[in-house]
Formats: sequence, C-alpha cells, structure tokens
Amino acid sequence: EAAGVTAIVNTGIFPGVSNSMVRQAVEHLDSPERIDLSYVVSGSGGAGVTVMRTTFLGLQRPFEFWRDGRWQTTRPYSDRETVQFPDPYGRVNVYTFDMPESFTLAHSFPVKTVTTKFGVVPDFYNHLTWMAAHWFPTPLLRNPRTVEFMANVSHFMTSVTDRFSGMGVGMRAQVSGMKDGRHAVYASTLVHPSAAAATGCGTGSLGQLLLEGRLQKPGVRPVEQAVSTPLFEQIVQDRQLVIKGGWVQEWVQEQVQNLDKRPR
Repeated sequence: EAAGVTAIVNTGIFPGVSNSMVRQAVEHLDSPERIDLSYVVSGSGGAGVTVMRTTFLGLQRPFEFWRDGRWQTTRPYSDRETVQFPDPYGRVNVYTFDMPESFTLAHSFPVKTVTTKFGVVPDFYNHLTWMAAHWFPTPLLRNPRTVEFMANVSHFMTSVTDRFSGMGVGMRAQVSGMKDGRHAVYASTLVHPSAAAATGCGTGSLGQLLLEGRLQKPGVRPVEQAVSTPLFEQIVQDRQLVIKGGWVQEWVQEQVQNLDKRPR
C-alpha cells in the first residue's frame, strides 16, 4: 500500500467472478444476512491434473466457515444439497468445500453466514470424492503419494467422460437479507462452456484494468473489495459473460413458466 501497488487476490472464476456476483447481489439488499455460493464443474473443467491435486488436498482436514456470526468447523465434502442451476445443468448435488472466498466475503460484508459448496457432473464423481473424504484413513489421505495417485487416476477418468459431459462451469450466488422492511433473497447465475476459459476471463479482465490504469486501489484486496459493481458489469459485457439475476420469487416463477412452455 505504501508503494502504491494494487494487488488483487483470487481473480479467476471462483473465487473471482463469483465474488463480484455476491457484491452485486448484496447491493440489491438494504441489510444482507446470508451468502450462499454453489458451483458445479463438468468433468475436469479443462484445467488439468493440478486441479485434481488441489481437490484431494482440500479433503485432508476440517476447515472453518462463518455461520451464525461465528467461525465453526466442518468436514469437507459434507452437508450435501441439491441446487438448481441453469441449463444444461439443472439440479446438481453440491457439498461443503473450503474456498478462499468463504473467508474474504465474511470480512467484506456484514453477514452472519457464508457457505461455499461444490459439485461435479457426472454425479458419480461426487460419490467417489465423498468416499475419499469420509472413508479413507487420515494418514493415507494426507500421504503425498496417495494424492498424486488419486489425482492422476481422476484426470484419466475425466479425460474419458469430458467427451460426453463437456468441461463447463456453472455458478449460483444467493444473498438473503432485508429489503424495504421485508425478508428478501436475490440470486444470480452464470454458465460457461469452458471452466478454464471462464477463469481466464476473470483474471485477464483484472489484468487488463490494471494495465490500463482503470483500477487503482493500493494494497492487497480480494476481488469484492477492489472491483466496483459498475466496473464488474463492464467486465461482463466486454468478455461476453452472461449473468442472470433477480429476486428468487420472480426467478422461480420464470422457471415454472419455462417448464409450462416445454413440449409434453
């Protein structure tokens, strides 16, 4: 900060674009209370074996998350929930997972709870990951050779299923709180056919803003603290990302109408 250098951390798709989606939703409310982030990736997401390694590293230990106004501990890949994503995903099972945005968002906004959940399609990968997290002995799961073996096996498996599932990403950011004296929920979604390209959109956009001198906030900050919503909306437009948002009640009604329009 003293040197006048702007340093932004967590700039990909999640964390990254997801953080700005939360900020956008928070600004629709008078008093935000709860943030729920859900992610789904098709197969490998096109990101390679390193992402597989980080997934298994994330299963090794319980992690802290912000719930009911205090830090609590939970097990990775637990508390399964079925979340509705836009097409082509539909209903997907997601699980608690340690994400950096769960930490930064709790400090950036005056909310009581922040949850981050992650899932994969095809769904049988979720079951395999759950078994690794809950059935494998802790010393085995923390062995670097085990992690390397599982990462490479997983990468080989997804290289086969990627041909059918694709390598896209889906996100849903939901913020609950008060609006005009009433409880309200605002949600936004994003789907991209390539998780790797979407990550590049997030990081590349901020790199471009820094190089052009359009983003100057000396110090180290996460995305939601550094990037204003108008600037984020400009990024979305420039990179041709499609984010759909609205009050949840209206969003549910729209989904029902779309179902009614489908041929029987």
